Amino acid sequence: MIRINQLTLPVDHGEEAIKKKAAKLLKVDESAIGEIRIVHRSIDARKKPQLLFSYIVDVMLANSKREGTVIKKAANQNIRAEGFRPYAYPEHGTAEMKKRPVIIGAGPAGMFAALALSENGCAPILLEQGDAVEERTKRVEDFWKNGDEALDIRSNVQFGEGGAGTFSDGKLNTLVKDTSGRNGKVLSTFVEMGADPSILYDHAPHIGTDVLRGVVKNIRNRIIAGGGEVHFRTEVTKILEENGRVTGVMTADGAVIETDHVILSVGHSARDLFAELDRMKVFMEPKPFAVGLRIQHPQAQINKNQYGMEDAGKLGAAPYKVTAKTTSGRGVYSFCMCPGGMVVNASSEKGHLAVNGMSNFKRDSGIANSALIVAITPADFPEAGPLGGIAFQRSLEERAFALGGGKIPIQLYGDFAANRPTVALGDVNPVFCGGFSFANLRELMPEALNGAFLEGMEQFGRRIKGFDRADAVLAGIESRTSSPLRICRDESLQSSLKGLYPCGEGAGYAGGITSAAMDGLKVAEEIIKRYAAVR
Repeated sequence: MIRINQLTLPVDHGEEAIKKKAAKLLKVDESAIGEIRIVHRSIDARKKPQLLFSYIVDVMLANSKREGTVIKKAANQNIRAEGFRPYAYPEHGTAEMKKRPVIIGAGPAGMFAALALSENGCAPILLEQGDAVEERTKRVEDFWKNGDEALDIRSNVQFGEGGAGTFSDGKLNTLVKDTSGRNGKVLSTFVEMGADPSILYDHAPHIGTDVLRGVVKNIRNRIIAGGGEVHFRTEVTKILEENGRVTGVMTADGAVIETDHVILSVGHSARDLFAELDRMKVFMEPKPFAVGLRIQHPQAQINKNQYGMEDAGKLGAAPYKVTAKTTSGRGVYSFCMCPGGMVVNASSEKGHLAVNGMSNFKRDSGIANSALIVAITPADFPEAGPLGGIAFQRSLEERAFALGGGKIPIQLYGDFAANRPTVALGDVNPVFCGGFSFANLRELMPEALNGAFLEGMEQFGRRIKGFDRADAVLAGIESRTSSPLRICRDESLQSSLKGLYPCGEGAGYAGGITSAAMDGLKVAEEIIKRYAAVR
């Protein structure tokens, strides 16, 4: 196979253009090319508004024996031989698995762990305290319509089938270096389950929250078809142990499921269970995370800056990424940027309020939003220990709830900078899921974080024209960016309680849908390598 890097074409190119350009670069006739696979696609906007797609492609010649000769003749540093090894599950071990493995949490990590185990004959039992995605969606929409009184603390934007990512942009970016092929396995599974094939190669792939809900349901059905079980409205309240080893789990109704293996794939909002693990002396440690505010701009403004045109056409709504280092040493950066999306009330506890962002597949709301977050370290926590970060999050969320009177508190950036309450919107028409009310968000975060936020905004305004416009709309609090703790695990991926496998975002080993799913696969592989299939 031959890999071509930096194959560039105008963004409006036709279907046959890639093959034609590849043949030209390889100095062969188009008929010599058997198949082309797009590996990666990004937008080259250095000469905007003249935009290009930059591709990495793998070319399979009709006569594979000619590859070496063709590469040598092409004499191009961007053309080389490339091997391709698809992801494969590890070989089974020989030990007898006497009890079925239990997985707690049906987010990306839990679903992919369950999928891997079910496809390898291990018949997992997947337990989720929230609802299946169909019923969960109804509950979330009822909450957005009716507010805190309609909040179901077990099934909401944070909890339920698919995890918190189900109500997000469905972005699939990951900074994890993938030499195992797990990333390819995750993306190809999403495509098999209904996602657009472009996620296999786009630089900034996204599924869209509307499409992701169907994908999640299809993965559930695949797990069940492979011999797994999926149980909703089943909250695990205790992990049972004896002599330092897992013996089972207990659910809220008192039922006990015996098992030797528990994959703990809860999200970073599973605060009650983290407290239970702390009580059990499972070794955990606090870790840095970040908090901040959501900001909304007209999508046309972002398109103009990124692409040189307000209407990006087939390119779709433009994303952005900004980072800053402040004089205090704190980092400030954009997180979970949602082109053409909306800001959502993502609360999961009564009397507390958190926000997030999401986009549908078409990204056509007309508004761009992202979280602008400030780095937090354990030194900022008022409480010591592994649960200190959770206490810090809760204090901010309780304050946000009070500031907004139970609704999302919002403020124009100009008012935030001047430290005065907002009384009316400007020219930016924000898009929210859930009610909002005007407030002074300077009263939300500690002033050290406010100062870093303002300094970051000044830098961002110099990089993206109009980013610091006075009528940009802020909302808070974005507090669930990542887990504030890590459940430590050894080289076999088990915690200090043997048989307990922490994984995914909640356990502190992932930072999004893709990396969480990859970590779920990684943990499942450890079990597969040790045991023969149950059936």
